[in-house]
Amino acid sequence: MPRLLIEYASTDGQTAKISLFLADELQRLGADVDLEEAGRGDLNPSDFDGVIVAASIHAGGYQKSLIRWVRKHRLLLESKPSVFLSVCLGILEDNPKTRAHLDRILDQFARLSGWRATQVKEVAGALKYTRYGWLKRMAMRYIAGKAGGSTDTSRDHEYTDWDDLRAFAAQLAGQTERRTGGPVHMEQRGR
Repeated sequence: MPRLLIEYASTDGQTAKISLFLADELQRLGADVDLEEAGRGDLNPSDFDGVIVAASIHAGGYQKSLIRWVRKHRLLLESKPSVFLSVCLGILEDNPKTRAHLDRILDQFARLSGWRATQVKEVAGALKYTRYGWLKRMAMRYIAGKAGGSTDTSRDHEYTDWDDLRAFAAQLAGQTERRTGGPVHMEQRGR
């Protein structure tokens, strides 16, 4: 049975929810999965057949705790199959400028961490208006309005495509060898 690590950082909780969902799906499909929040432990990637790193974009970058963890384990991450799960609402926009901006943020992450994943998967997050302070709520409302998202701040809005994430888990599981101790094969995919 392949052993996988999901290392994540979450600001408003959606990336944690996505990571837990992915861990549950992969376990249901036969993988042995450990889930850890960056900065709250220090599982060693060398103990795993493959690693999924998940973070969300906030204020033009990813969480510093995750960048530090990746930088610390960069050589181990490069030695095995890996996936970077980027959680962001910007992927919902069909706008070349937004796409270019997201690509710059991914490139900046690679420069800051010194690591490029074998595969990148972009996942839409959520607007957690009810959890934001007033200033962040107004800023997110403005950003969401420009992108065509909901500006109703009286409730939260989830944009994560759970069916797509379930299919992604099945794809990852299909790329693994089912025998104990077998290597994990996470194929290279474009962004």
